[in-house]
Amino acid sequence: MTIAPRKWGIILLVVGIILFGILAQVKVNIDERSTFLCKLVAADPALTMEECPAHKDSTSWLLLVAFGIVFLLLGSGFYLMFLPVEKTEKTATSATLAKDEVYRKPKKEVDLKQLSEEEQKLYALLTENKGSLYQSDLVSKTGFSKVQITRILDRMEGAGIIERKRRGMTNVVILQ
Repeated sequence: MTIAPRKWGIILLVVGIILFGILAQVKVNIDERSTFLCKLVAADPALTMEECPAHKDSTSWLLLVAFGIVFLLLGSGFYLMFLPVEKTEKTATSATLAKDEVYRKPKKEVDLKQLSEEEQKLYALLTENKGSLYQSDLVSKTGFSKVQITRILDRMEGAGIIERKRRGMTNVVILQ
């Protein structure tokens, strides 16, 4: 099971926010304790401020590092949450074909002997052009009329040899 980057981002944000709350509470407690120790040392005339245990403590550096780690978690979480998602399916515009349609190979074996001459001619053109062509290109390459191409394609589509997909003002003819 894989977790999407967006979900990782949410997890990191939640963990970062929880750690930030805990660290803030720890920081407040340490500051209160240090203030109390400094008041005790200031009240005793025999002690100097340099002898105060709060001034010799390295806890502030540790807290600084911990807060840095929390901010890295939060930053990573935000980055992963707003990371652009790659789409696996690409849609084609009327000017271009989708990549999977352009490079599609025929999936189905076709008995060419059962096709008419016109159907064989269209089938050959489609196979030469990686399995797909615009319907308007078929008209120009074959010299058949638009009506004639439409009728031939209707028969071929009925036989399950091709599929037509609408692309703007024309169709894309794709071998099955």
